[in-house]
Amino acid sequence: MKKYLWIGGISFLAGFLLAGFLLFSPEKPASYLSTDKSLSILSNSGPLLTEQKPAPSLEQTLSQDFVQIVEKVSPAVVSITAEKVEKMPEFSLDEGWPFEDFWDRFFGAPQRPRGRQREYRSQAQGTGFFISSDGYILTNNHIVEEAIKITVRTNKEKEYEAKLVGRDAATDLALLKIEGKDFPYAVLGNSSAIKVGEWVLAIGNPFGMERTVTAGIISAKGRQLGLGGNVPTYEDFIQTDAAINRGNSGGPLLNLRGEVIGINSNIITPSGGNIGIGFAIPSDLAKKVVVQLKEKGRVVRGRLGIRGTDVSESIKKQFKLTVDRGVIISQVEPDSPADKAGLKKYDVIVEINGQPVENWKDLRFKVADIQPGQTVTLKIVRDGKEMTVKAKVDELEPVTSQPTEEKTDKDVGLSLTALTPQLARRYGLVTTEGLLVTEVKDYSAAQRAGLQPGDIILEVNRTKVTSVKEFKDILKATPSGEEIILLVRREGDGQKIDFIVTLRVP
Repeated sequence: MKKYLWIGGISFLAGFLLAGFLLFSPEKPASYLSTDKSLSILSNSGPLLTEQKPAPSLEQTLSQDFVQIVEKVSPAVVSITAEKVEKMPEFSLDEGWPFEDFWDRFFGAPQRPRGRQREYRSQAQGTGFFISSDGYILTNNHIVEEAIKITVRTNKEKEYEAKLVGRDAATDLALLKIEGKDFPYAVLGNSSAIKVGEWVLAIGNPFGMERTVTAGIISAKGRQLGLGGNVPTYEDFIQTDAAINRGNSGGPLLNLRGEVIGINSNIITPSGGNIGIGFAIPSDLAKKVVVQLKEKGRVVRGRLGIRGTDVSESIKKQFKLTVDRGVIISQVEPDSPADKAGLKKYDVIVEINGQPVENWKDLRFKVADIQPGQTVTLKIVRDGKEMTVKAKVDELEPVTSQPTEEKTDKDVGLSLTALTPQLARRYGLVTTEGLLVTEVKDYSAAQRAGLQPGDIILEVNRTKVTSVKEFKDILKATPSGEEIILLVRREGDGQKIDFIVTLRVP
């Protein structure tokens, strides 16, 4: 029995010593030796083992990236309030209201002239962001157009009255400036490098919820909406499913590097809220616009004076073309650079200044980037033969959201706007100069003379007029009670009819 106890004691002691040796051996993994997970275990031969951290999940990585982007860019995002004055027709009791006799008999309501308008104050709210530390802010044109006062609120809850540096209705962009320095700003990135499927963040003020952050992906590039209304002329939208609502307009769309690759502008929605179809103006386009707005307050673009159609497979077959891309000319404006260069209907433009022309959108953007006065070289295909044509580009008339109506100081009952080639094209008019009549007040001298909206005043007192100011000056110089002579043109059914009327000045 003692023999067995002795053997057991020796075995226990040997096991204890072996356990101690293993516990303190330098060959054991680092997790057994230290709570510092970054500590390397060294032996005579150098580092042997380092604890392997589990790879972070995609969700963890994105969450960390999103947080860093928001912390970096959010201070540069501002809230914009634009105060506007709108004119609304005022209801008048002499317009056939059913109870006007009753109202007059018992309440003595005064009769007001028909056509009277009342002014209302309204506010448009949106988003913008600093693009430099000295107070330049980029936003949408449709937020600030026709504003009489623009207020900017920063993330520090400070309010500033902003100056409108310039705006461009054709791209729906506007540049503001507030006084100050050292403002946090966002960087305009490279929108041409983005890919469909990339993650993006939108920051804005939807429905007044300041600096709201939403996430999504790039759904498509180069979208052409063609919806009219506030949709700009030069469309090259980035489509995203990041939640964008009213108030997000003018805010940044950001990539995972925290760079602005788009300026949120439009949504498609049947309900007025987000359904995952939003559009942003590419930052590459915005960069070009910002430079010109800073320098000139507007964007100067080149013009050829043509309309065209993409080369499709059916057009290629019908015209026996050997080219796969290009623009076939459908219209050449008279006396335009294209007309002077000898371009004709059905010519196919395949290159401009050595660069291939992909389609009509591509050609319009390329021509717009050319400054007026420069000569461009066009490679065209005419009747199956390649030719080279040179054209001197002139200036494309600036796009305005809508014509500005002006009333005369002495009220003859007319609202007028200066007619331009652009307005003429919009309304389908042949005449491109003069004063377009936009409104004729009931019971006025103008109505009694037979004038109608859409008429064009060519001359006043046998003098050509092209601006509302010229018309006002003539009225001002005419004594009350005397008459002025108007040469008026009326277009319709392909005809132009000129006639003479006289207006008595009140």
